[in-house]
Amino acid sequence: MSADTPHLLFVDDEAALRTLMAERLRERGFEVVEAENGEAAIDLLEQFAFDVVITDLRMPGVDGRRVIDAAVSRYPGIIGIVITGYGTVKDAVDAIKRGASDFIAKPFQFDELMHVLQKALEQRRLASENAYLRSQLEERYQFGGILGRSRPMRDLFQLLDTVARSSSTILMTGETGTGKEVVARAVHHNSPRRAHRFVALNCSAIPETLLEAELFGHVRGAFTGAVGTRQGRFEQAHKGTLFLDEVGTMSPALQVKLLRALQEREFERIGDSQTIKVDVRVIAATNSDLARLVADGAFREDLFYRLNVIPIHLPPLRERRDDIPLLVTHFLEKFAPGAAMHLSQSAMRALMAYPWPGNVRQLENAVERAVALSGGRQEVAVADLPPEVQAAPQGAAAPFVEFPDLGLDMPTYLAAIERDLIQRALDRTQGNRNRAADLLRIKRTTLVEKLKRIGANR
Repeated sequence: MSADTPHLLFVDDEAALRTLMAERLRERGFEVVEAENGEAAIDLLEQFAFDVVITDLRMPGVDGRRVIDAAVSRYPGIIGIVITGYGTVKDAVDAIKRGASDFIAKPFQFDELMHVLQKALEQRRLASENAYLRSQLEERYQFGGILGRSRPMRDLFQLLDTVARSSSTILMTGETGTGKEVVARAVHHNSPRRAHRFVALNCSAIPETLLEAELFGHVRGAFTGAVGTRQGRFEQAHKGTLFLDEVGTMSPALQVKLLRALQEREFERIGDSQTIKVDVRVIAATNSDLARLVADGAFREDLFYRLNVIPIHLPPLRERRDDIPLLVTHFLEKFAPGAAMHLSQSAMRALMAYPWPGNVRQLENAVERAVALSGGRQEVAVADLPPEVQAAPQGAAAPFVEFPDLGLDMPTYLAAIERDLIQRALDRTQGNRNRAADLLRIKRTTLVEKLKRIGANR
């Protein structure tokens, strides 16, 4: 399948019409995915960047208006076409206002649909898209400059809003590139300590012999090269926040001194006997498994519990793919301010298909590279993306599985996926089993049996 093949989502609760139109559209060269209701359509839109969405207007539950809203808010370049058997001028105007390209009343001829569709595709090819991103950067999709609209990020924002008000120690975990320092700064700037300093120290970037002096400071003559008295990071962060990145790399001897400083909120500079008291909130971060390091004897258990007062885990980008369009929009504006640049849907599909081992940092670098290679064009193409992103398979969105060296328990893993899908379907339908079964495309009795098997009483 060519990357330029138009991908189309056809949404209609009338199965006969949906199947017929989808088949004829496939004959005309479209890659068509069918959705039998609005809920299923929105789920598909969260996972895949379609070129076109054609949706019935009036459907039970989520109607065509909400489908168009979800499509346009995620993908400003998408083509939306509304069809209905209850067409009025008011309906047509409303659909256009919501971002639909056109409106067709039932019954209609296939040739009429093709004319409208081809006209819209041609308009998109010729016209530059100017209204991007601002609508996606609403306050409800960010916390202190961190962007996200996915469920994991909404849950994270809620947690950050709560913990920012306290002074409790935080242990932040997550893969490289997930933005741990960015989150730490956001917590500080939304806390009562915002008027004081945010001090950051990467423990892995400082030689072991100098790390203690960086943390606690030293007096003149304390060691060779100590030509004057110097404040450490703890002292610099008094009444503010101290961010210790890669804390898992710290030596056992220094772990003891850090533990005392956290417990007593006091320390001595190297070479000095005077005790210095500080009021500091500590946010530690690591991409290591500290619990495993504790079990292996490489990290102090008492220090682990002292740091792990409030654990915060940052999800990898592959677990929140529906945030990618929002992040891309932000980075395009950052690297090409005012240029109204946007990605082709093919390029967006490539970005959403890639697993992003380097997470948000890698995505930012990819967008910066694409802007540089675009040569002044307003539309970023697949060819502008890094080679590894271009090479990613672009089938229907599939979950990325981190395969352990020792293998995994496949039945348990698949059971967990099934349990998660059932829970998400019930959450989306507010516990309505009939509608949840429809979303999962299984019989209600099958859903009930599965709920019994997994021990859910919902």
